[in-house]
Amino acid sequence: MKKLSSSEIRQMYLDFFAERGHTIMPSASLIPVDDLSLLWINSGVATMKKYFEGRVVPKNRRMTSSQKSIRTNDIENVGKTARHQTLFEMLGNFSVGDYFKKEAIHWAFELLTSEKYFGWDKDKLYMTIYPEDEDARNFWIEAGVDPSHLIDMEDNFWDVGQGPSGPDSEIFYDRGEKFNDLAPDDPENYPGGENERYLEVWNIVFSQFNHKPDDTYEPLPRKNIDTGMGLERVVSIFQDAPTNFETDLFLPIIHKTQELSDGRKYGKVEADDVSFKIIADHARAITFAINDGAIPSNVGRGYVIRRLIRRAIVAGRDLGIQENFLYKLVPVVGEIMKSHYPDVLKNADYIEKVVKSEENRFNDTLSDGLDLLNDLMDKVRASNEKQMSGADAFKLYDTYGFPFELTQEYLTDAGMSVDAEGFKNEMQKQKDRARNARDDGNAMAIQRDLLVDIKTPSKYVGYTQLTVDKAKLEDIVFDEKLVDSVKAGKAELIFDQTPFYAEMGGQVADQGVIEDQAGNLVAKVIDVQHAPNNQNLHTVELVEPMKKGELYKLVVDRSFHSKVEKNHTATHLLDQSLRNILGGHTQQAGSLVEPTYLRFDFNHFGSVTDDDLKKVEQLVNDQIFAALPVTTIETDPKTGKEMGAVAVFSSKYGKKVRVVSAGDFSVEFCGGDHVKNTSEIGLFKIVSESGVGAGVRRIEAVTSKEAFEFLNDREALLKQVADELKTKQIKDVPNKVTQMQSEVKALQQKQESLEAKIAGQQANDVFENVQDANGVKIITGIIKDSGMNQLRQLADTWRTKGLSDVLVLGTNSKDKANLIAAVSDEKVKAGFKAGDLIKAIAGNINGGGGGRPNMAQAGGTNPAGLNDAMSAAVDFVKSQK
Repeated sequence: MKKLSSSEIRQMYLDFFAERGHTIMPSASLIPVDDLSLLWINSGVATMKKYFEGRVVPKNRRMTSSQKSIRTNDIENVGKTARHQTLFEMLGNFSVGDYFKKEAIHWAFELLTSEKYFGWDKDKLYMTIYPEDEDARNFWIEAGVDPSHLIDMEDNFWDVGQGPSGPDSEIFYDRGEKFNDLAPDDPENYPGGENERYLEVWNIVFSQFNHKPDDTYEPLPRKNIDTGMGLERVVSIFQDAPTNFETDLFLPIIHKTQELSDGRKYGKVEADDVSFKIIADHARAITFAINDGAIPSNVGRGYVIRRLIRRAIVAGRDLGIQENFLYKLVPVVGEIMKSHYPDVLKNADYIEKVVKSEENRFNDTLSDGLDLLNDLMDKVRASNEKQMSGADAFKLYDTYGFPFELTQEYLTDAGMSVDAEGFKNEMQKQKDRARNARDDGNAMAIQRDLLVDIKTPSKYVGYTQLTVDKAKLEDIVFDEKLVDSVKAGKAELIFDQTPFYAEMGGQVADQGVIEDQAGNLVAKVIDVQHAPNNQNLHTVELVEPMKKGELYKLVVDRSFHSKVEKNHTATHLLDQSLRNILGGHTQQAGSLVEPTYLRFDFNHFGSVTDDDLKKVEQLVNDQIFAALPVTTIETDPKTGKEMGAVAVFSSKYGKKVRVVSAGDFSVEFCGGDHVKNTSEIGLFKIVSESGVGAGVRRIEAVTSKEAFEFLNDREALLKQVADELKTKQIKDVPNKVTQMQSEVKALQQKQESLEAKIAGQQANDVFENVQDANGVKIITGIIKDSGMNQLRQLADTWRTKGLSDVLVLGTNSKDKANLIAAVSDEKVKAGFKAGDLIKAIAGNINGGGGGRPNMAQAGGTNPAGLNDAMSAAVDFVKSQK
């Protein structure tokens, strides 16, 4: 067996298929772009859906990639099995209507067995096939596989419902008798069974049928190949590792964790090994996810990141690591993966900052979780069952990140147990909710062959001209059919050349009209999109009939187009300004360029301060006022990157790219339209800045005329305020406001002082009314025309003087009512809690509340219920005796 590193294996795979005419596709972001059906990119084919569906025709129908992926449907098994990972790399080769079974099978066997490549012993390889797939059987034999190593499997048919489907072949490697964990006669002891000896390394899907709604199958017009080879598994074979974790992809992380632990060593104690594996796996996943723009939060993919971080922290505590440590593993992950993912190491400082902040947050949450655990354990002690419910255990897990095993351990130490089955049921409910909340991520739409088969060339000339006098109408699509003419309604048109921009990269499509050669209006252009073969597809509303082959005049709305150009160039200036002011970690997460405004989403951890926002706005305007020339050159991606061009999203670029530069300030890959000089933008004004998701901020801004109008509107509002304040000049408004605020504050303080004095006078009478509730001294009373601040002050006075065991006060203000309950320290020690009391009586004022054991408060909307609340308080105290 060759001794190869993970980097060498990955590159060998990619080079093998590149030599056979495949384009090496870069690993896409883990965060799906334009695919709402997926939470994460979870396979290599997930990034190829648009090609297999026919929405886009690839420049090369042969592609190969090593795609980073995340799957989180079974996180609890990480560390406990040999090969379960949340983050993994999927090596794959894909054919979109090009080669099929013969080539895919022959190449797979060549890569695996040729001494030039993997050089594996062919006698150690087994292939499963769909029993009816005689073609696959014959091609494997033809490639050199012993027929006895071909195993029929009824399950070898890839089918996720309606859409593409077909048989598949799985390839297994025999790791030898030393890995055999089953008896010779065990029914699972065979390639394809549940065992450790025969390791699945590759799956080749032959997508050749369309699964129709009536559950029948018809051949696809274009047959496809989709394969997946788990890099981690392949590396474990080359490096003779018992599990994926003993490879160079994980061991450096484990070794660093050993250094941070209290002397634990990997491979010594099984429980420790599980913790080491959890940390190594989760450290990789969170590092890559944060690098691609995910941020810890309580929803969506942010929740997944938070959960992984918390599981790793708890695993660290099991290894004796009490301080923050996970952030220290980020550069270790970066070093391991730098050959294929250099940006991870480049962004390590930012990733460390996010992880460390989350570790700090969890340390606080963990304390809160322990408090809740103790409360729940008290509840269990008070019951006769001596068992915590599965729902309570799940609440600890879901809200505070407490692994079930940790809860179980605490309960066992206390002589109690937990309903494990109930916990599993709650976990399954959550998984069902998540699954129902989005579409099946593996599903693909059937190919729209009508557009895929239209290969008529069409040239976009809108970079230099907004009118084409003689454009030939090449294709007409009407009612999902290719027609030679169309009379009325909506139709889709393709011309040999067009000045109309097709929506892309956030820039909206051009609008305009189509005229005949006599200058008569024949259609209005309402939308322009890219057809699969990259032609500009015009959606039009017909005014007059149109015929294929005729010449037409295409006229773009110049005013609309000009406004879009200004806003598009402004987004480039904004993008670079954010990098300069906030840091290089900011990445564009989406944009929209309309004629009247622009919207720009970007990844950033934390909010943007007003000061930084002002600096960003000023920096953009500085570039506008500097009248920078905006130039565009067409070159190859490598040269563009050498020029310093910023790529957007992890986009995949063809052989030629457009690089748009605004002086020396901004350089970006971009296929959109731009002004010739930044001075044409006129003015840039940020209208709003907000958070739109976990770690994603949004800036909305206006330029040119809209910016001028926005400032005019603000000036008009300011003049109105000046008039109301009776100031002669706008510049005097801030001082006048400050003066009035001081006056209001003084009046408020005077009012509060008077209220406190009145409340104190009323309290003297209230404090004298001490009742006996079955041996517990309680004071209740209603303080008129007061507020919660006064009630708290009275409660402090009561506590200082030790007037009774329990105090309950209420007050009303307009349509609102407030309650406060206080309990003496002695009664708190005896188990009496103010929070329980306030919850018992708050319903009388149509409210709710809570607080600490010694003091709690509530608010409601029914002041008339205050007297009933006082009575209920006495009854509650009596019931506690």
